[in-house]
Amino acid sequence: MKNILIAEDEPDIQELLCVYLRNAGYSVSAAGDGVAALTLFREHPFDLVLLDIMIPKIDGFGVCEMIRKESQVPILMLTALDAEEEQLRGFGLDIDDYITKPFSMPVLLEKIRVTLRRSSGMDEKNKLRYRDLTVDTEAREVFADGTLLELTATEYDLLYTFISAPGRVFTREILLERLWGYDFFGDERVVDSHIKNLRRKLNRDYIETVRGVGYRAAKETR
Repeated sequence: MKNILIAEDEPDIQELLCVYLRNAGYSVSAAGDGVAALTLFREHPFDLVLLDIMIPKIDGFGVCEMIRKESQVPILMLTALDAEEEQLRGFGLDIDDYITKPFSMPVLLEKIRVTLRRSSGMDEKNKLRYRDLTVDTEAREVFADGTLLELTATEYDLLYTFISAPGRVFTREILLERLWGYDFFGDERVVDSHIKNLRRKLNRDYIETVRGVGYRAAKETR
């Protein structure tokens, strides 16, 4: 059973999320503020975090930043703030998705399922080598010259997509469909935000921008 942490200060929404997720077969813990959320996170293992931004004591951005110092657990931000600035700030903190209120519970459940599937790597068994990268697809780990890179589930999936087909150009639309696994209604620049974070962590020129089309991995390998 997958364990999910909910950080939400509105009692009605918190109760709704708890009921639906438990009925869907998940184990759920809930917190009404950022301090309580961090305490729960540090005391128990979680497979995914649903994180509201406007929670008291420590807001969602602060909670996310602290979690990312300790873990690459999938984080879905669930918030009424729908401005581009907040969304980009969230993706800059390595969240996996940004969901605005009001939301559809069936769609949210599907996003949770897909995110957990990506993070578990259930269907991957092989290893890939690309330049000085070694990708253990069973463990979903990436090593650069033997050093483990701390990638989120989405960053891993992006990198795997590129290096498994060096030289192939992927449009933003294709990447959204492949990685998210459902119809994405939102700004396609979410892809750009994840690639920016991935490039920063790789600290190497592995991902090329094809102007006006999309992205690809360089063809050169060793």
